[in-house]
Amino acid sequence: MNNIVINKSQQKEVRFFSESVKVRSEDENKMIIEGYAVTFESPATHNFFGEDYTEIIDKKVFDNCRMDDVPLKYNHDDSHLILARTRNKSLQLTIDEKGLKIRAELIDTTSNVDIYKSIKSGLLDKMSFAFTVSNEEYDIKTNTRRITGIDCLYDVSVVDTPFYDTTEVYARSIKDNLDKESLKLDNLRSKKRLLANKLKVRKMILENMEVIK
Repeated sequence: MNNIVINKSQQKEVRFFSESVKVRSEDENKMIIEGYAVTFESPATHNFFGEDYTEIIDKKVFDNCRMDDVPLKYNHDDSHLILARTRNKSLQLTIDEKGLKIRAELIDTTSNVDIYKSIKSGLLDKMSFAFTVSNEEYDIKTNTRRITGIDCLYDVSVVDTPFYDTTEVYARSIKDNLDKESLKLDNLRSKKRLLANKLKVRKMILENMEVIK
């Protein structure tokens, strides 16, 4: 397997996972929700430009990630009031074997009550997260991208629409990286063939010189 490691931390990306966010009714006087914003080692395959690409989130992806002030949002919407936040401990983020687990206590506002009721009824049941990548690997044979490092976790969100970032910019960045690495391999193979031919010619010259002697 030819894996090419590419280090970068540039474009903000958003991912949706099928794990549900649910209400935890431990205290009827509190609005507590739990769920997974990220699941590790769960291949997600999507079609870009007529080709299938697979993405995997590595278990060590958050080892060097900044998560000191992460908000919980609704649909990643900056215009909507923040539901909870790690800074004031209303949002707790826990990394376990499965992924990044969230537990949030929503304050009693009209919008939070509406969202809490929507989660409780099952109208809202999915989560997403926004981030930038610091390290990733591409396997050009299988069109697989493994994210091994996340530089910054911008937010985690309760979402009402299953969303996986299939914007052309993101998709093209994957395709371009794969094409570049494929070209590198082709160039390397050409250089190896050229070197092999040179060695073959040199061997023939040496053999002819021995015959002349």
